[in-house]
Amino acid sequence: MAAPAVGSRAGILGIGRGSEARLAGEIERLKGELNAVVLAHYYQEPGVQDVADYIGDSLGLAREAQATEAEVIVFCGVHFMAETAKILNPEKTVVLPDLEAGCSLSDSCPPEEFRRFVEARPDHAVVSYVNTSAAVKALSDVICTSSNAERVIASIPEGTPIIFGPDRHLGRYVAKKTGREMVLWPGSCIVHVQFSEKKIRQLKVRHPEAEVLAHPECEDRILALADHVGSTTALLERTRTSPAQEFIVATETGIIHQMKKASPEKRFIPAPGDGPGCEACSECPHMRRNTLEKLARCMRDLAPRIELDESVRLRALAPIERMLEIG
Repeated sequence: MAAPAVGSRAGILGIGRGSEARLAGEIERLKGELNAVVLAHYYQEPGVQDVADYIGDSLGLAREAQATEAEVIVFCGVHFMAETAKILNPEKTVVLPDLEAGCSLSDSCPPEEFRRFVEARPDHAVVSYVNTSAAVKALSDVICTSSNAERVIASIPEGTPIIFGPDRHLGRYVAKKTGREMVLWPGSCIVHVQFSEKKIRQLKVRHPEAEVLAHPECEDRILALADHVGSTTALLERTRTSPAQEFIVATETGIIHQMKKASPEKRFIPAPGDGPGCEACSECPHMRRNTLEKLARCMRDLAPRIELDESVRLRALAPIERMLEIG
């Protein structure tokens, strides 16, 4: 497809002053003009989710990025997610509304430090959580997400020692589920480690019939309180199928938008964080950097773009493809 004329894409003026409806309309127009697809993570703000062509967790988004025939991939998530789309689609244009939308978990695993960690254990299979940079993926044998981590670990022959990084809480949870010993990189997510065990217990007293849902990036003390542990997609599905009418949700609150849409008659209570004034602690500040205004602007300008060194991309591609084959 030929690049659209500059004048046709430059009509979004004063974009920050527009209403959500106007911005949504501009985004829809640009999708057709650019042959673009908008992919959004469940943790994005509701307005961004509502204009997306596909909403999902990291595994679903990777699959969608792999399968898309669009020429432009607009990734509403964080940097490592957009990198994964580019790894799978080197010939496509991949843009991210805010290039500063990073990830505390990815940041907790600097590539050179992880390289030394891996090189000190040359006989270990390296399993890296998708919440990592392309450079860390390139050091890995296989990638996993919270949706398929147990299957990925089960695919590694018994007796093979395993390095798992960077999320130590997910790693500890998967080790318990699979019975496999793993050497864990000591990383964590700033959102999932802040939930208050005491306040969740207090909520349970006030809402005795509520189910507690928790993401496996949470600490053990929170997982021990949970009625159901799973990826964001699994937690969403639980709210659809459970007879419970109330849920205490211990993950990023963006998923509650989809929970309410799927089950409008049910009540969803964000799990509180520790300390006073922590009402927004379960909102990822990196995910929330993306807004409708920035989304429209990045489509107008086709920037900022995700670019990768080709040698790093190729080394990162193999473990991602292995993950997708495992499912």
